Amino acid sequence: MTPVLVARDVRKDFPNGDEVTRVLSGVDLELASGELVALLGVSGSGKSTLLSILGLLLTPTSGQIHIAGERVDDLSDRGRTLFRRRRLGFVFQAHHLLPDFTALENVAFPAAATAGGITSEIRARAADLLRRVGLEARMDFRAPRLSGGQKQRVAIARALINEPVLVLADEPTGNLDRQSAEQVLELMREMNRDQGITFLICTHDEHVAAQCSRRIQLSDGRVESDTGAT
Repeated sequence: MTPVLVARDVRKDFPNGDEVTRVLSGVDLELASGELVALLGVSGSGKSTLLSILGLLLTPTSGQIHIAGERVDDLSDRGRTLFRRRRLGFVFQAHHLLPDFTALENVAFPAAATAGGITSEIRARAADLLRRVGLEARMDFRAPRLSGGQKQRVAIARALINEPVLVLADEPTGNLDRQSAEQVLELMREMNRDQGITFLICTHDEHVAAQCSRRIQLSDGRVESDTGAT
């Protein structure tokens, strides 16, 4: 089976005047379909930079990245945008919901942006996702009327609207109280277990990491350890 993600010798330098700061120093990483993986590391270890590169939000200085069998590190800006829309899902620490949109409209937005509007098919798919994350009764609520945990569940549903092969989550429980965080974690575990969706979760939280079947530890821009790999 083709791995969902293969990254080879990924490096990232940031110029700073006459100096260059190296944040990633040759990362090798492979994710199989259906894995639930925690990406850990102290501040400055490079994990957020790596997540941004894997999500095609940053371009690596060197190295190769394949997602779902397609090389993506050398795509044009438009190619990267189209690939993100079609194949990747994102969940951030800040949910980034559009405040004037309902929960359903927020979930539908990534698909609607490609289709030119919310079609009946997209609406039905968004409604089904909201039912699956337990927000059937909140579909028509605008974002400010939702609790923190509900907003993050909407964000997870939005990440799944285009049926991605890989969901990248950056501190998805960082702004939540413990109860809401547990609900969001259980939802991601459920989506991973029941639908085989691959999750890479960037986190500082050992409790979050303990819920994952694999832990990748970054240190000084390199993979320091990789435990539980399938």
